[in-house]
Amino acid sequence: MRRGPAAGLAALGLAGGVLAGALTSGTFADAGPTPQPTVPAAERPTPATPATSATPAPPPPEPAVFTLVAAGDVLLHAPVTQSATHGGVLDYSDLLSGLDPWVQGADLALCHFETPVAPPGERVTTYPMFGVPAQIVTDLAEQGWDGCSTASNHSIDRGWPGIVATLDAFDAAGLGHAGTARSAAEADAPQLYRLERADRTLTVAHLSVTYGLNGLTLPAAAPWAVELVDVETTVARAAAARAAGADLVVVSLHDGVEYRAEPTDEQRVVAQALAASGVVDLVLGHHAHVPQPVVRLDGGPDGSGMWVAYGLGNLVSNQSAGCCTAASSSGVLLTATVVAQPGQPARVTGVEWTPITVDRAAGHRVRALPDAEADPSAGTLAPAELAARAQRVRDVVGEQAPERTAPPEPTGPAPVVVPRAA
Repeated sequence: MRRGPAAGLAALGLAGGVLAGALTSGTFADAGPTPQPTVPAAERPTPATPATSATPAPPPPEPAVFTLVAAGDVLLHAPVTQSATHGGVLDYSDLLSGLDPWVQGADLALCHFETPVAPPGERVTTYPMFGVPAQIVTDLAEQGWDGCSTASNHSIDRGWPGIVATLDAFDAAGLGHAGTARSAAEADAPQLYRLERADRTLTVAHLSVTYGLNGLTLPAAAPWAVELVDVETTVARAAAARAAGADLVVVSLHDGVEYRAEPTDEQRVVAQALAASGVVDLVLGHHAHVPQPVVRLDGGPDGSGMWVAYGLGNLVSNQSAGCCTAASSSGVLLTATVVAQPGQPARVTGVEWTPITVDRAAGHRVRALPDAEADPSAGTLAPAELAARAQRVRDVVGEQAPERTAPPEPTGPAPVVVPRAA
């Protein structure tokens, strides 16, 4: 049986006692010193070197990940502005606040600004020739939106001064903008957003185009003031943005037929051409004022596919079944997830959608329908009506992309809005 250290020490103590007795009795008195064996130097054991801990391997690099949340039309009819006015003070924040967690949880939040801002000193107007208060731009920025597309069939409603007033308001609020311009250089420049993730800088380029201008014409001296649908030009600008360093290119497409859930042939042809180009990552559709399908098309960068939301409906408006169609009371929040693996390009790896609605009787308050259904008492819409609105959106959007029922969480710092060329 092997002895442990304690047993060895006990045995040593016993031997010491015997040795002491022998010395006392004289048994070893003449024995002299005990000879020690001589060990050649070459055979002597080398003293053990203390073990050193190995340097741990660095952790593998993490993928860069962020979310992009997009919404439909910001369409300010007169009753919406009336609901936002209290005691002579205009503030749209309460109307929009139901979406605060969804907007503030996004890493990049983009809306669609349907109408121009009224030029300074001019009166506010609504349908059919819009000119809305600049206060809405301030309140969108305060809620957490990072920028908006501005090319629409109403872009020129207030002429050249309206385009200038709109973009001046966006610049003052620190919001990005794409689709309209105050100079040829600005028209040629995509709106860029830079996000810092996983020790990488990821750049998103945003382009915006519209099918037309309601029969109005662009100023002769500024034919570039509103970007119109032209696939060849859009593809060239997307390719130029990517060549200049954009990791992702998003195109907002203002097209379709109002109040029609089915995309038109033109919408499909344009979207398919953008997908086939291989330089566009995501298409966001506007104009119909009702939700339309969300589908994945073949093509896209590296042939990995391209998602298109043909129509995101309305973010906020006064539209309803009374004027238009029941579906115009609702819209879609689209959440796209972007992933850039280490050493690899950024790609949209999937999209989700969330139905939203406007509670007109509650003062045009906008709510995500999952939140509203969970707490109907916070608004005026009965549970059955909330369920019907949500189902209408589900029936149209389709099943290619899953429904999202909870807000995203930020994955890093807010994006940097890169000013467009003046």
